[in-house]
Amino acid sequence: MAEHLSQSELDYPFKLLEYFNGFRVSKVIFSACELGVFDLLTTSPCALSAQQVAQSLHASVDGTERLLDALVGIKILHVELQDGTALYSSTDVASVYLAKSGAKSLHDMALYQSQTIYPLWNNLADAVREGKNQNRKTFGIPPEEVFQAIYRSEEEMLKFMGLMDSSWVLDGHDVVTAFCLDGFRNIVDFGGCTGALARELAKAYPSSSVTVFDMPAVVETATQRFLRENDTFTFQSGDFFHGELPAADLYVLARILHDWSEDKCLTLLKRIYDICKPGGGVLLVEAMLLESRRGPIQAQLFSLNMLVQAEGRERPPSEYTGMLRRSGFRDVQLCRTGKSYDAILARR
Repeated sequence: MAEHLSQSELDYPFKLLEYFNGFRVSKVIFSACELGVFDLLTTSPCALSAQQVAQSLHASVDGTERLLDALVGIKILHVELQDGTALYSSTDVASVYLAKSGAKSLHDMALYQSQTIYPLWNNLADAVREGKNQNRKTFGIPPEEVFQAIYRSEEEMLKFMGLMDSSWVLDGHDVVTAFCLDGFRNIVDFGGCTGALARELAKAYPSSSVTVFDMPAVVETATQRFLRENDTFTFQSGDFFHGELPAADLYVLARILHDWSEDKCLTLLKRIYDICKPGGGVLLVEAMLLESRRGPIQAQLFSLNMLVQAEGRERPPSEYTGMLRRSGFRDVQLCRTGKSYDAILARR
């Protein structure tokens, strides 16, 4: 059989091995975040030995050295030899994206991936068999109680909010400027959590009023822990499925509809349409599949994540467009940003 394989097919097993080891690479980065490796090296005035790092992190020297060398191997840390001793230091990538104090820190995202998403993905095969999330198997919570799983403790709520705060570090500006939103003077970000995307909206459209609308417990924690002194947006608490909705010219639903079944998505969109003023609109921000559903791979992986964690899915633009039109919206426009998340704008 081997003699009939092309050279690319003969080489592909090495790509398979790369995929097989992908989870190990992820765990190297996640574990370094959990241990505080990047925070230590970013703030250190000089390069440190494995023994110094281990002592500071209360870890074994042997294990620390192996972890540090792996991080060097994937080019996240630097190493240099001085008098036969390996000294480790942070790269710009680690300082900016992986240290907690980094200018575009993804630290909280890494922790959430490691401590919450990773255990759920251990049950991916069962999720595929059963067609439902695995919160019961992983956390002992019924599949239909999605947000009870996400907010099952104060610690988990803070981890999830940290994830959401990190989510718009790389894509926030691109999605809020995908369309010109200058004409919308009153913008409400539904399920905006910590206000990370609202912050981008307020910066891009300083003449507009921006409000984050989320559950009371989320709003309380967000205002206490995530609000910055120079933030110009506000918070309002409520329930967008059952409670009274705030009036606005534009409603932003960023990574909201992918959590839910089509019926719930339609319920929410129809509620928004009913309160939306003529000329007002809705902005959807999601990781959108191709119409064939055969890519992009990141959106496909996100969709599998919805299978193990929530009750929704990632969708191609035509499904979002169809739901918007069935809810009454018109003038539907799509923008592929080229980043992780795309945008759809529709008007009443």
